[in-house]
Amino acid sequence: MSNNTTNTTGSAPLDAGDRRCGFVAVIGPTNAGKSTLVNALVGAKVAIVSHKVQTTRAPIRGIAMEGNSQIIFIDTAGIFNPKRRLDRAMVDAAWGGLEDADAVLLVIDAAAGMDDDVKGIIERLKSARMPKIVILNKIDRVDDKPRLLSLAKMVDEQLVPDRIFMISATEGQGIKDLRSFLANLVPPGPWHYSEDDVTDVPMRTQAAEMTRESVYRFLHQELPYTTTVETTDWKSLKDGSARVEQTIYVERDSQKKIVLGKGGETIKKISSTARHAIEEMAGHRVHLFLFVKVRENWESDPERYREMGLPFPKS
Repeated sequence: MSNNTTNTTGSAPLDAGDRRCGFVAVIGPTNAGKSTLVNALVGAKVAIVSHKVQTTRAPIRGIAMEGNSQIIFIDTAGIFNPKRRLDRAMVDAAWGGLEDADAVLLVIDAAAGMDDDVKGIIERLKSARMPKIVILNKIDRVDDKPRLLSLAKMVDEQLVPDRIFMISATEGQGIKDLRSFLANLVPPGPWHYSEDDVTDVPMRTQAAEMTRESVYRFLHQELPYTTTVETTDWKSLKDGSARVEQTIYVERDSQKKIVLGKGGETIKKISSTARHAIEEMAGHRVHLFLFVKVRENWESDPERYREMGLPFPKS
């Protein structure tokens, strides 16, 4: 999968000694637009996006090239007050993304403003030693510009970040300036990935996530965020296409009926949308076969968490 971001140094090969590379953790409350921002910065879709809260689970790495800099973004789950075991696992993983980061981006929904979740994140971030950059996202939804400036001032006083950017990830506004800033911020050092890589997530996992995105697209009001998808088989065929089998796991039989829909209409829509997304990612035809199964009480199974790349909370 190739990165569409242009190497701003031109066609001449870069001196390995001039290279820079670093990890940037992207954190924030739920639905602040973190995944949309990471996709915009990378220039390719590496994280799924949904209106569903807590769509992102385990940290996902997106890789962006800017000049001689390789910026590795760690997209994390939204930080909120956890109530269930899966909630705690996602929040723990989100904070864990800061452990090896060279910088942190705090993404705030500018339209939502300063809520309790944002205040809690700021309080915990105060002790972080790495550079802290605040992103006021979704500014296209804020008509009251004095209110936007007031929010920026409030965040600046409470966190004292190294920089505040006003961004619209969906419109692409401010993305170029932010990427350029981060390219100069990451430390000198060799690249960790190929220049063409945009993520280190395995293709089978990416495909499962794209199907989960499709499920939420059609059923985000009807299904809980605990719904999960696994790619159970991927076979390359002689004609260059692939036969892909996936299983959508739900918690109750009633949810299985919702996913299938009357006469199988809903599962057909989910399959068609997911197949197109997977084909675009893989670069070839895909024959997608979806199955729906009930997996009760999976939140208590450590193996399920390992499959998702999440720590298993003990309580």
